[in-house]
Amino acid sequence: MNLKTTTLVAALAVLMPLAAHAQNVTTVNGKAVPKSRVDTLLQQASRAGQQVTPEMQQRAKDEVVMREIFAQEAERKGIPASAEYKAQFELLRQTVLIRELFADYAKKSEPSDAEAQAEYNKVKAQNGGQEYRARHILVEKEEDAKRLIAEIKAGGKFEDLAKKNSKDPGSAENGGDLDFAKPDTYVPEFGQAMAKLKKGEMTETPVKTQFGYHIIKLEDTREAQFPAFDEVKAQLKQRMGQAKLQEYQDQLRKAAKTDYKFSQGGQ
Repeated sequence: MNLKTTTLVAALAVLMPLAAHAQNVTTVNGKAVPKSRVDTLLQQASRAGQQVTPEMQQRAKDEVVMREIFAQEAERKGIPASAEYKAQFELLRQTVLIRELFADYAKKSEPSDAEAQAEYNKVKAQNGGQEYRARHILVEKEEDAKRLIAEIKAGGKFEDLAKKNSKDPGSAENGGDLDFAKPDTYVPEFGQAMAKLKKGEMTETPVKTQFGYHIIKLEDTREAQFPAFDEVKAQLKQRMGQAKLQEYQDQLRKAAKTDYKFSQGGQ
């Protein structure tokens, strides 16, 4: 071995302990506390949507060192040998396994933009059509509704009579205004009567529903409003991902060989 080789070996011997130390936060009673534990805590925080700041990094270091101190004391007292510890450890082991299984599946089956676009088009088609902006006055008795219709025809202002007489607390203060909605969002009798009206028209006779008697006036119509794809893409992908994960869980359950009978909620 020449002088240069000897010098290189000596240098490596000095550097290797330093490199190993760089992988650890510190030691506790001679036992190394790996930096990877800090990384894991920070990854969990990031997954939960928290922003990893320098302060959080320091708290994570404090946490892993304190954990090591407490864990060593628990081991010194023989706690790992207890039945309670073993039972809880098995549940924790399964929890981590299951969490990582589902995280891995979600990552590998994340919906593509094309899939999200197709779902968007489907939902949009289902929620298209006309929206109606109506006002109404709700009263308990048919004769009261007929009287109010006569007052409106005689020149009474619909909005003022709604504020004074309507029993619907959600719209009375706004002059009976129900804003834009599709007919099928109302009870059938109301929605059908409203959809037959033309802009500016009012029902000539009271409309009876389970809530009482209604006088309905149609203010306006429009094509159903729908957000742009880019506005809802992230939310749509999340919902599709959750549906895929649920389907995956159901497949695993059905494929498992067991005579256990799940409760109705688990089927």
